[in-house]
Amino acid sequence: MTMTTGTAKAQRFREFKMPDVGEGLTEAEILKWYVQPGDTVTDGQVVCEVETAKAAVELPIPYTGVVHELRFGEGVTVDVGTAIIAVDTDPGAGPAEAPATGSAPQEAAPAEEDAEPQGRQAVLVGYGAAPSSTKRRARKPQAGVPSQPEPVKAALQAELNGRPAAQPAAPVAPQPVATVTPDARPVGAGTAGRPLAKPPVRKLAKDLGIDLATVSPTGPDGIITREDVHAAAAPAAAQAPAAEAPAAPAAAPVVTGVVDAAARERRVPVKGVRKATAQAMVASAFTAPHVTEFITVDVTRTMKLVQELKQDPDMAGLRVNPLLIVAKALLVALKRHPEVNASWDEANQEIVYKDYVNLGIAAATPRGLIVPNIKDAGSKTLPQLAEELGDLVATAREGKTSPAAMSGGTVTITNVGVFGVDSGTPILNPGESAILAVGAIKLQPWVHKGKVKARQVTTLALSFDHRLIDGELGSKLLADIAAVLERPKRLITWG
Repeated sequence: MTMTTGTAKAQRFREFKMPDVGEGLTEAEILKWYVQPGDTVTDGQVVCEVETAKAAVELPIPYTGVVHELRFGEGVTVDVGTAIIAVDTDPGAGPAEAPATGSAPQEAAPAEEDAEPQGRQAVLVGYGAAPSSTKRRARKPQAGVPSQPEPVKAALQAELNGRPAAQPAAPVAPQPVATVTPDARPVGAGTAGRPLAKPPVRKLAKDLGIDLATVSPTGPDGIITREDVHAAAAPAAAQAPAAEAPAAPAAAPVVTGVVDAAARERRVPVKGVRKATAQAMVASAFTAPHVTEFITVDVTRTMKLVQELKQDPDMAGLRVNPLLIVAKALLVALKRHPEVNASWDEANQEIVYKDYVNLGIAAATPRGLIVPNIKDAGSKTLPQLAEELGDLVATAREGKTSPAAMSGGTVTITNVGVFGVDSGTPILNPGESAILAVGAIKLQPWVHKGKVKARQVTTLALSFDHRLIDGELGSKLLADIAAVLERPKRLITWG
């Protein structure tokens, strides 16, 4: 009977687990919930937005019912395969408790279900502080630290759960504990009553005149951190002048101390796009032997072509800029040197030559650098390429680029010129053979038809994987790109 009831509950309360929305991703951060407990949802409705190592993605839920519980709050990173929301698929069947995650039904459960809802409150991550399914390592008892009496423990637990403490049935003698910290241990107490702190933190406390026994620890296992010491020093510094003012109003005390560099530093967890970018760049830089070549080219004719295309009816409503012509020039050059469009298969010790070009465009977004790519870009006409580029940029700025759009790239363009930078040594996107950096286009003195004139000039930098591309091949590719930009009519004669 118990097993039947448990099965029915499991069928009624459906859990939606964090999916792998990319290629082999292991975790994602919950950016925003669009629903709350008690909201009605339908199959396919978007319930939250998550950020993976590649992009921000909206997740639809495959159930219809009423949201029973949100397992995690916004800003929490969750492993793939972990339940993040529970849905009551049969809310008309009456009140019931969802089965605890990963636990089997127990005979004492009915009595607990009857008593628990009375004091539970609906919060973001569930209905109050129910017995947590999170496994936490038990804290080892410490010598010299007295354990809390049972009535104090009960009052503390009730306070943490958001419920008023139950009145004791019989009078209890006053306890010597003046204040109880959230982890139910004396403030900063360690072994034999000595505060737990690392030597640098102890030195900082000594320099600032702070007694570690009076500092509330926030570090793991009750360890006092630098921030705790600074927090304790701030009220003392503020109260010292006020306390001594009546005795010596003419000579206010001066608080002196050692200024710690950590007080002027910020630490931000490495996650999401930044974490993925860091891992990819390290893997690429220390796996593929990079070679970077540079060429400076007169792009005056290209800039004239851009202005003409903006007036062309066939390009109406499309975004036309120098990057469009650079992209087309790279695609034409790749047709002339198809050996460049390849990848290195280390596992099989093979070179994979590709008869398609997925052109990546490096894009700076509020969440960091991403590189979506235009699939089969080599087969597209100029208007089609312009449309794809416009959509790619708009989607990236909105933070809606899908993981699929950032997978399978073969070569990439990074336009550092938009930041006023002349050139650089770009790092290959992992799995790709080459990356082209485009510098700022500036008016410079240039010898044109035997005379020095002001011409629009830019610098191109091509980084390539030397395992795949020899110096001759890389040089020819870069020279052809420059040749097209110098004389854009080659888009026709070479294309």
